[in-house]
Amino acid sequence: MIVILAEKPSVAGEIARIVGAEVKHESYFEGNGYQVTWAYGHLVSPAMPEDYGIVNFKADQLPVIPQTQKLIPRRVKILRGYKVDTQAAKQLDVLKKLFSACEEIIVATDAGREGELIFRYIYQYLKCDKPFYRLWISSLTDKAIREGMNNLQPGSKYDNLYLAAEARSRADWLIGINASRALCITSGEGNNSLGRVQTPVLAMICQRYMENKNFQSVPYYQILMKIGANGEIFQIKGNDEYFDRRDADRIYNRLKNYPVVKVVRIVVKEVKTDPPLLYDLTELQKDANIRYGFSAEKTLTTAQKLYEKKYITYPRTSSRYLPGDVFETIPALIASLKEYTTFCLAATRLASMRLKPRSVDDKKVTDHHALLITEEPVKKLTAEEKIIYELIAGRMLETYSLPHIKEKTTVEFACDELLFSASEFKVKQNGWKDIFKLKEEQEEPSVRLPSLKEGDYIPIESYNMVQLSTKPKPLFTEASLLAAMEMAGNLLHDKEKRAALKGIGLGTPATRSSIIETLLSRQYILRDKKHLIPTKKGLFIYNSVKDMRISDVLLTATWEQTLSRMEADAGLYPSFIKEIEEYTHQITDEILSIRLPEECESIPSFPCPRCKIGKVLLYHRAARCKNRECDLNVSKEILGKTLTIPQLNALFRKGKTPLIKGFTGKKGKFDAILSFDENFKLKFIFDSEKKFFLLIFLS
Repeated sequence: MIVILAEKPSVAGEIARIVGAEVKHESYFEGNGYQVTWAYGHLVSPAMPEDYGIVNFKADQLPVIPQTQKLIPRRVKILRGYKVDTQAAKQLDVLKKLFSACEEIIVATDAGREGELIFRYIYQYLKCDKPFYRLWISSLTDKAIREGMNNLQPGSKYDNLYLAAEARSRADWLIGINASRALCITSGEGNNSLGRVQTPVLAMICQRYMENKNFQSVPYYQILMKIGANGEIFQIKGNDEYFDRRDADRIYNRLKNYPVVKVVRIVVKEVKTDPPLLYDLTELQKDANIRYGFSAEKTLTTAQKLYEKKYITYPRTSSRYLPGDVFETIPALIASLKEYTTFCLAATRLASMRLKPRSVDDKKVTDHHALLITEEPVKKLTAEEKIIYELIAGRMLETYSLPHIKEKTTVEFACDELLFSASEFKVKQNGWKDIFKLKEEQEEPSVRLPSLKEGDYIPIESYNMVQLSTKPKPLFTEASLLAAMEMAGNLLHDKEKRAALKGIGLGTPATRSSIIETLLSRQYILRDKKHLIPTKKGLFIYNSVKDMRISDVLLTATWEQTLSRMEADAGLYPSFIKEIEEYTHQITDEILSIRLPEECESIPSFPCPRCKIGKVLLYHRAARCKNRECDLNVSKEILGKTLTIPQLNALFRKGKTPLIKGFTGKKGKFDAILSFDENFKLKFIFDSEKKFFLLIFLS
């Protein structure tokens, strides 16, 4: 028996139909010598510190660097802590049974870094030693699955891909776990987190926000004229800008003495804009955000649904190119759109043309080629699926359409040795911009010019001087943030470093949307209409770590480059992991030693009742002993009440607070005194009936 492992039940169903496994069991299909089952995504994940016996958040237990990585079944969050996901545990039992009885395994998880990691973690966790082969396909059409099954690859061919995935996972665990715990200890808050990629991205958003907020706009001035020729009145603008109002006034007043301007130069040139390349995932996400306001995550989720419905090729691609053999299928794909109402005219026109090999370069194709539609006839689509499908189909038509050609006529005028100009644009061939009826976006305004020739003198009808203002860099939108993450090396000021890291980004096309969603879910950033801006909490985290290496875009981008190279060179793995472990030590010590911006010298500190030598400082949401050997940590927010400075003063100096009214418990409001127990954990005590009763311990 051969077991085929897909990533999701829907994919398993398609593969089962093709291989003839027609008998449906609860957790797998069977028939024709195959058992086709699925993984529900990540069934297995790296263990948490608690699984290594590290339960408390204490500075002397950091950094946590396990010598060997444990794997555990997927867990889900509950009210207090986590528990094993029953669905994952049940499916792992099924896989163990199937793997134990089979002769070999065919890996049909998504053909990419994460898909490979999903299988390898399951394989290791189950201690399986059966031989396995890889089904590597770029779409789920019947044809692609059959061709893939006839061309299975040995599993060892993808060992380097797994190493890169495992190295990325281990790096994220080591840095994320240790940096987050260190920050929680330092800040006294238990809900802060840092990450290898999320923190540099947060830094980018905060830096842009602060630059925008603190930008000092500077006024400048430009002189305009309206002139008339051959019955046409049109506007020309001065080529110079003046930042000194006195200079602008002087020149403006001087020009009013001149009745005419002279045509000194006429330049006519053809401007050709070639069709865009095909989509990779990031370009699709950017366009969907700009045109329709889709989040990156929404675009990816929708594209994944289209992929599983067999309407598009593998969406998590980082390539915008095709190999030569796939280019040969493009005419048939274009012809299939003749029946699609939105594109029928364009598809019919293109079907009769000889296509130029745009986006064709075997050397630039990574694990998967650029995004395409498939030959599968489209049936029912949701509104969101229709938008994403039409973007992908339309981009394919754009790529193989004619260039957009316009004629630009620029006329320069002279007056008192000052130059003015005006330009007119005329579209000669709309080309690829016809597909979506795109409006022409000009970097400069177009005016309607009359017939002119060099040496002509044109009467001046009126003068005007306008005040303009310098503008800050705009706040990030999701589209512009994706672009910045993709080309993070371009953000560097050093020209040599920028050139060395050209094209190197933060994260991968498959992970960038989840990074943005993580920052949103942590409430570090929020969506303000189209923009992404930091919250107060996000700025707090940024200000805490902005000068540390964990915020370094260059460092993280370099790691991404190494991970990409690791897919071809396994020898990079040991040195990468060693570097990450050394970095983990450095960043943990760095975070544990920082002085957070929420500290305020004007707010009183208190003697520590636990260690007797430290000083208790007030932080954003907690009060914590500054002595690193002491773990006294008191939340300032307890059951709906925020402790006041007098209450905290009494607690730390006398061991208990006065009676505090209005705590909110499960059974309603209650009044109580807060005190310490023998382990210096908080407890409620009640003074009813002249007795003290211990109600609850607060950690």
